Amino acid sequence: MTRLLLLAWILGPFIALASESAAERIPLWGPRAPIGNGGSEATPVDAVLTVYRPATPNGVAMVICPGGSYGMRTRGPEGTEIAKWLNRHGITAAVLDYRLPKGRSSVPLLDAEQAIRVMRSRAKSWGVDPQRIGIIGFSAGGHIAASAATLHAPVQDDAADPVVRLSSRPDFAVLIYPVISMQDALTHTESRANLLGPRPSAALIRRFSIEFQVNQNTPPTYLAHAVDDRFVVIGNSRSYVQAMRAQSKRGTVELLELPSGDHGLNGYQGPSWDAWQVGSLNWLKRLKIVPAAQGTRVP
Repeated sequence: MTRLLLLAWILGPFIALASESAAERIPLWGPRAPIGNGGSEATPVDAVLTVYRPATPNGVAMVICPGGSYGMRTRGPEGTEIAKWLNRHGITAAVLDYRLPKGRSSVPLLDAEQAIRVMRSRAKSWGVDPQRIGIIGFSAGGHIAASAATLHAPVQDDAADPVVRLSSRPDFAVLIYPVISMQDALTHTESRANLLGPRPSAALIRRFSIEFQVNQNTPPTYLAHAVDDRFVVIGNSRSYVQAMRAQSKRGTVELLELPSGDHGLNGYQGPSWDAWQVGSLNWLKRLKIVPAAQGTRVP
């Protein structure tokens, strides 16, 4: 057993690289990518979707937005590992390497919108229902996912690019210990500074405080958050739920309040980490997004 563990430790990174290379990497944009307000920039080489396809797809797909305070991307535990977990349940998964904003507040949302469009453009060839494409985000990635669920652009029927003519609205969202608010009382200050810059206007703070952006078109949303989270306080998730209920969407929002785990839920392991995974799958089953046979019993 000791030799097997040693071999696994030595070969683990190479196995992971082989798995990564087997995934399909799709550039988000052409030579230039939008930055908002009509501007653009040369597309960074790492602005891509990495798509992981299950052996037996169930018709559901999800774009994954890792966290990282808008200053980095926690791509392993909140990206590739989530993709593998979704694949085990028949869900096609795509890890989004969104551009880091550096104060350009629209950039991550623009990338998330494009990721949803790209998934829709390839849905048929992947065995995916284009009306069952969701988004999942963690921490600052949860803010991206919530922004995509509420601030998504209207369909651009006259766009030259056929992909851009598709809807960028996710059909459902899963938000795990998400940053929601940019308001002083709730926000994660590092995420706000990286997204909005050091001295954002009151109007910019309100626009990206997603509790104010929930509307009748906001898709069903599942949230999970530890009550002892010291970095992104649970008031972020509670404010989103309150906003959803104010829009008469009580039956399409659910918040799992976890008793412990802090931010990152004990290093992405243990009872709290397991609980949101079980809970979100059962929620998707109840909404008939995931086939009932693939739900999981709550322990």
